Amino acid sequence: MANQPLKGTARLIAAWRNSRAGLRDIWTHEEAFRMEMVIWLLSVPVAFVIAADMFQAAVLIAAGMLLLIVEVLNSAIEAVVDRIGPERHDLSRMAKDLGSLAVLLATVLLTILWVAAFWIWLAG
Repeated sequence: MANQPLKGTARLIAAWRNSRAGLRDIWTHEEAFRMEMVIWLLSVPVAFVIAADMFQAAVLIAAGMLLLIVEVLNSAIEAVVDRIGPERHDLSRMAKDLGSLAVLLATVLLTILWVAAFWIWLAG
């Protein structure tokens, strides 16, 4: 942003506060995020149990975090589209549908990685 008055540590603190506010907002208003976050938190220790090594555990954990990131971005897209106006428009529908598709693709990726990890774990 060209008119950013904050510099250095003050800017980092402001960014941290904004991120905390975003977490509070998504936790309050998005049930899908809450469900995905709880599942992700529960899956972290499971990843360390079933993973063949630390790298595989990190991949499983990171894939879950990627889903959370995509869900946040999808919610941001939905908020911006809703802010523009309540009337139906094909571009608004497309933006929301593409955000939803991104969540679906991240979920498929996560599922593939977890199924593969369980497969290896059960075969081992």
